[in-house]
Amino acid sequence: MNRLFSALAGAALGLFASSALVPPALAQTRWVMATPYAEANFHTRNVRAFLADIEQATGGRLAVQAHHNGTLLAMPQIKRGVQTGQVQLGEILLSAYGNEDPFFEVDSVPFLADTVEAAGALHRATEPYIRARFERQGLTLLYMVNWTGQGFYTREPLQSVEALKGTRMRAFNNLTFRFAELLGAQPVTVQVPEIPQAFATNVVNVLFTSAQTGVDASAWDFARHFTDVGGMRPRNAVFANSRALATLDAAQRAAVMEAAKRAEARGAGYTREAEVEMMGKLRSHDVQVAAVAPAMQAQLRAIGEVQTREWLGRAGSEGGQMLERYRALLSR
Repeated sequence: MNRLFSALAGAALGLFASSALVPPALAQTRWVMATPYAEANFHTRNVRAFLADIEQATGGRLAVQAHHNGTLLAMPQIKRGVQTGQVQLGEILLSAYGNEDPFFEVDSVPFLADTVEAAGALHRATEPYIRARFERQGLTLLYMVNWTGQGFYTREPLQSVEALKGTRMRAFNNLTFRFAELLGAQPVTVQVPEIPQAFATNVVNVLFTSAQTGVDASAWDFARHFTDVGGMRPRNAVFANSRALATLDAAQRAAVMEAAKRAEARGAGYTREAEVEMMGKLRSHDVQVAAVAPAMQAQLRAIGEVQTREWLGRAGSEGGQMLERYRALLSR
């Protein structure tokens, strides 16, 4: 017994001595991140570069393991997962959480901000409001990046709004759900990984989304036509659990925030590149890419005006102030 005690004590002392040899500066913090999009998606590529920047800037002292394509948490669960500390970092389509607050969905109001310039102005006008809302929920907004413009994926060419009446249209947030209703379509909420199966089983027969998402979902397997309407340019938001961020030392926190600034700028470049590249990929798979007919565009914009008024009714006076700021920025 004494020999066993001596052996165990010696082993423990040996472990203590060896651990004492590791300099405190090399101690590593490991975080986990959940994201909803595929590996090849430009948002995911931007996340990987963001995390690599953090690891390099901290000399490996902060390392983040990312789980993409909803493999750890599905989109509807990511924000709550970060709030509760289940994971330390998350990425979401901001407008998917519009049921929590109208400001989370304003970038998905159809035709409110459907150009690159308008999307930039809306971003500047809304960022302080969104940051404040995240802070009240124990979250720190790190950066946001726009998607490209939107369009309709259909099996047949699309020439008019009337052709969408009675179809089953995929929706991805409250505003696209309402958009489908105003078009006379039946909205069906389908997450990105589920799109191919939803089309194969005829759960949906019209897809309204970006060229990037169409590529991610191999849209050419179920739809041969993409009608580019612009529509809106929703944003993905990347954020951290505020308590976890506060546990980092000052240098590590600064590294995270600096990497976030670079990610936002880099993401804007990725969006511009994807605007052209993803259209090319659709064409390379024999998807017919067409501009929307002017008469149909006018009808869609009229629906957008209805949804802008509806959004303003939900957002109240603060929403009115934000829209005034947005329009002032847009006119400069």
